[in-house]
Amino acid sequence: MTSRRLTVSQALVEFLANQWTVDGSHRERTIPGILGIFGHGNVAGLGQALRQYNVSQPELMPYYQARNEQAMVHQAVGFARMHRRRATFAATASVGPGAANMLTGAALATANRLPALLLPSDTFATRVADPVLQQLEHPHDPGMQVTDAFRPVSRFFDRVQRPEQLFSIALAAMRVLTDPAETGAVTIALPEDVQAEALDVPEEFLQPREWRIRRPRPERWALEAAIAAIRGAERPVIIAGGGVLYSGAEDSLRAFVEQTGIPVGTSQAGGGVLDWDHPQNLGGVGATGTTAANRIAGEADLVIGIGTRYSDFTTASRTVFQNPGATFVNVNVASFDAYKHGTQLPVIADARETIDDLRAALADHRVTRPFADAIAAEKAAWDAVVDAALRPTGAELAGQPEIIGAVQAASAPRDVVVQAAGSLPGDLHKLWRVRDPLGYHVEYAFSTMGYEIAGGLGVKRGLEALGDDRDVIVMVGDGSYLMLHSELATAVAEGIKIIVVLIQNQGYASIGHLSETVGSQRFGTRYRYRDAERNDVERGGFLPVDLAANARSYGVEVVEIAPGTDAMARLGEAVAAAKESATSTLIHVESDPFRYGPDGGGWWDVPVAQVSELGTTQQAFSEYTEQRKQQRPLLG
Repeated sequence: MTSRRLTVSQALVEFLANQWTVDGSHRERTIPGILGIFGHGNVAGLGQALRQYNVSQPELMPYYQARNEQAMVHQAVGFARMHRRRATFAATASVGPGAANMLTGAALATANRLPALLLPSDTFATRVADPVLQQLEHPHDPGMQVTDAFRPVSRFFDRVQRPEQLFSIALAAMRVLTDPAETGAVTIALPEDVQAEALDVPEEFLQPREWRIRRPRPERWALEAAIAAIRGAERPVIIAGGGVLYSGAEDSLRAFVEQTGIPVGTSQAGGGVLDWDHPQNLGGVGATGTTAANRIAGEADLVIGIGTRYSDFTTASRTVFQNPGATFVNVNVASFDAYKHGTQLPVIADARETIDDLRAALADHRVTRPFADAIAAEKAAWDAVVDAALRPTGAELAGQPEIIGAVQAASAPRDVVVQAAGSLPGDLHKLWRVRDPLGYHVEYAFSTMGYEIAGGLGVKRGLEALGDDRDVIVMVGDGSYLMLHSELATAVAEGIKIIVVLIQNQGYASIGHLSETVGSQRFGTRYRYRDAERNDVERGGFLPVDLAANARSYGVEVVEIAPGTDAMARLGEAVAAAKESATSTLIHVESDPFRYGPDGGGWWDVPVAQVSELGTTQQAFSEYTEQRKQQRPLLG
C-alpha cells in the first residue's frame, strides 16, 4: 500500500475534497468548501493546509473567511437546505472561545436535521505546556475542554487525540453526515498540536469516495397497513414536513394528493411542498397555522405525517388533532420520528419511495365529495383572510402583515425568503404565498435569533453552487439583527448579493406580545433608556440606535423607508430596485408592533405563573387552564 507523508490537517483537507454524495443520478461534492476564522489553535494546522492547497491546487478545497464562528455554521445550514442535505460546508474555529462560539450553530443544525461539519480546535493532546491559553481547567477531569460541550448538540462527536485516529474518525463522520436518518452537526475536535503532526497517509484514504443517500422503501406490512388506514378514513389529512423536500418528493406528493384529494398542512420546514394556490394546500398547520389547516386537522380521523418531527408548533402543543378516534400513520426515514405519538403505524422509509408506493396502490381511491367541498371552502375562506391581511392599509406606520405583502408582491416566484425568529415566522407561515419548493426557508426547529443574515448568505452560496441566480430575501426584526449582523461584511467581501428587509420594532415584538398573553405586561421587551431615578426599564424614551447607519457602515446599499401613508408602495419599489442591483441591499422599514397578523386558531403551550399579585397574570392563568383542557396525549 502506497502512502504520503502529510500532516493531520493536510490529510483531512485532501480527504474532504474527495468526498462525493450520490443521490440517484445526482452527484456532487459533499464538502465543497471550508468556512473559517483562524486563531492560534488552527492557524498552523488547518490554516497552513488550506494555504498550501490554495497555492498548489486552488480548486481542491476553497476557503471562505467569516466574521463570526456561530455564523459560519448558519451558512453551512443554509447551504445544506438548498442542496436538500446532499452537501454542506465544513467550519474551522480556534481553541476556546472560537470553538465555544460555534455551539449555538451546532445545536441549530442538529435540531433541524441539517448537516454541518464542525472542526473546532482543541488544547494540546500532549498537555506538554498545560494550562495553555484559552484552556479550561477542571480539577476532577483535566481532559474536559470546551469541545466536550459539543457532545449534546452534535449527532456525531469525536476527538483526534493521535494522528492515526484520523482515518476511522473521518470515515465515521462522513457516514453520519450523509445519513438522512442521523444527520445534523458532525463534530471532529482537533487538538492544536495534533493538527500539525505528520503521519503516513495511505493513498486509499485520499481517493474519491462516494456516499450514497439511503432511500429505503417501506416494509410490506407497514405499507399495507397504511393503505388500509387511508382506505378506511373519511377525513384524512397529510402533515408534510421538511423530509418531503429533502427526499425530493414534492412532485410525488402533488401527484398523490391530486389523485386522492387528501389535503395537506405544512410544518415550517415543509413550506414549499406545494404551491400556495394548489387546491389541496391548506397552508401551515399548528400554532402558527391557518384556520383552514387547523380546522381540517382538528376533525381528521387519519393523520398522515410525512417527514415531520411533530414539534409543538406543528401540533399546536397537542391541541390541533381533536378527533378522539384519530389514527396516525407516520412516514419518516428516522424511526425516532416515525414512532412519535405512540403510533402503531410507523412507516420507516423514504418519503418519495413511500408516496410513490401509496399512489400506485390507491389509484382508485378518492376522498368523498362532502369532504372535498369542506376542504375547498376552508381554503377559500383563508385565502380571503390573507388577501385582506396583505393589503396596504395606508396607515402612517405599517403593520408586519402589509410589510410582508409589499415584499411578496415585489418578489419573483422562485425567490427564497429566509427567516428564523420573532413574530415573523408565525406571520410568514400564515401569509407568505410560497411558489417554489425551495422558496421558503424559515429555521424554526431551534428558532435562533441572528440566524437570518448568515443563513441567507449560506442559502445564496448554495444557490450559486447550483448555478441558480434567484434572489434571496432575508426578513429580520431589529432584535435578531442586533444579535448577529456581522456577516454583512462577508457578503460585501465575497461579492454575494442578498436582500435584507430589516423591520424596526423598537424591541422584541414577538416576546412582547407573548409577555402580554401570559400576563407579564410586555415587561423588559422594548428598547428604552433606563429611568435611573425609578430604576425602571419601562419608562425611559426609545433608544436612538440607527440600524440603517450600522448596515451602511458595512458597505451594503441601504434604503430607508420612512413612515407614511405610501410607505408600502415605496417598500415595494425598493425591493424591486434591490432585485435589479448586482450587490447586497438592506431595506430599513419601521413597523407598528401592535398590529398583528390574522389568527389561525392555533395555540402554543407557554406556562403561566400559577400564583401572582398581578391581575393580568391571574387572568392569563385562568385562560391558560382552560386552553390546556384541549391537550391530548396523541397516542394514536
